[in-house]
Amino acid sequence: MKYISTRGNAPILSFEDAMLTGLARDGGLYVPETISQMSHGDIAAMAGLPYEEIAFRVMQPFMGDSFSENELMDAIIKAYAGFSHDARAPLVQLGPNHHLLELFHGPTLAFKDFAMQLIGQLFQKALGRRGEQVTIVGATSGDTGSAAIEAFKGLDSANVFILFPNGRVSDVQRRQMTTPVEPNVHAIAMEGTFDTCQAMLKDMFNDFGFRDGVKLAGVNSINWARVLAQVVYYFSSATALGAPHRKVSFTVPTGNFGDIFAGYIAKRMGLPIDRLVIATNRNDILHRAISTGRYDMDTVFPTITPSMDIQISSNFERALFDAYDRNGGAVTQLMGEMKQGGFGISQSALEGLRKHFDSGSSAEDTTSATIKAIFESTGELLCPHSAVGVKVAHDHMGTSPMITLATAHPAKFPDAVEAAMGIRPVLPDWISDLFDRPERLTEMPNDLQKMKSLIRERIAL
Repeated sequence: MKYISTRGNAPILSFEDAMLTGLARDGGLYVPETISQMSHGDIAAMAGLPYEEIAFRVMQPFMGDSFSENELMDAIIKAYAGFSHDARAPLVQLGPNHHLLELFHGPTLAFKDFAMQLIGQLFQKALGRRGEQVTIVGATSGDTGSAAIEAFKGLDSANVFILFPNGRVSDVQRRQMTTPVEPNVHAIAMEGTFDTCQAMLKDMFNDFGFRDGVKLAGVNSINWARVLAQVVYYFSSATALGAPHRKVSFTVPTGNFGDIFAGYIAKRMGLPIDRLVIATNRNDILHRAISTGRYDMDTVFPTITPSMDIQISSNFERALFDAYDRNGGAVTQLMGEMKQGGFGISQSALEGLRKHFDSGSSAEDTTSATIKAIFESTGELLCPHSAVGVKVAHDHMGTSPMITLATAHPAKFPDAVEAAMGIRPVLPDWISDLFDRPERLTEMPNDLQKMKSLIRERIAL
């Protein structure tokens, strides 16, 4: 299994090298050269299996010879051992044809744990074999950063720097990043938005002297391994509801497009997915792109769903690559136009996207009303991001069972939940002292040179 760049001008890599590299050297994102296929029988055989076994069956074909079967299974078992629910990703029924996929039972209470815990294990195995150490830099709108710090803290093989927009994440999200005491993890509060942090991350990757000098690696959803790990819960939940004998649909609250792109990969692998519905908040660039064929950037408005306050959805590039028949030159041109404010999607590419994706958005008051209504009708307490998904799912219900992804625990956003319904969600017991722990963070301006200097100084300590 080989990996190629969406911009067509970077070295072809193995799974391990693509995982450790992150962003391709031409600025593109790595994708598999071919998509592994699963037969009807392969998918049917997953019904009732433990999550770890489904993960092995889904991911192993994409690994090539990078990891042995024993290495991969060991990494999977260790990755999910700390989850608080034996099912790892349980389904809860919200209505006659609507289910919620709870993805918040990991150590940082968000769906990012499914990928990050596994990546931490795979990085450790790969770097241990190589006798190497890397510098991981990530940008986060809230959940990726805490999941990365939790997965890599205390490891000798990596120093981790997480950039987050100062004042634009929840207090719980911030404290999950700033309270770990391990010296190899660093929380950087940066002025600007998530897009500002993500742009700086890409600038560092595109400075090859810096990149090679500090052995830069990335764990954002630009990393293919992140996407691959998220493919698994599409299979586990769909087979629990009768796939492959019937189709299922998914609604995914998303800002950076990685989580729903994982669903697209599952569909390409053979999982009978009817519709993939993109759910956005007020910062609805993905909904506008699918609806109008124009990807035009606008102001990023702060909302009660901060993890979706994004205008530059990195993983959308992967979807465009397929929609443009894997033409790296066409994608390169589009990404160049995006730097000028936006681009138009060709009619044929737009039709290709609409073949797989629907979209919708939820206003702030509607999201709050959904939190209240779902609790009153089912007793299920939603985080605001999950509520966006549930609202948009209601707008797209069809004959197929609908699964909405619940991306975070409601206690990660207690102010928004309390304002919506008058109940303040509490953190699980094992993290209940989060607000008593001292914080450790560094505030930084939006200055690339100063950020690179800080990283060099810290890894030299």
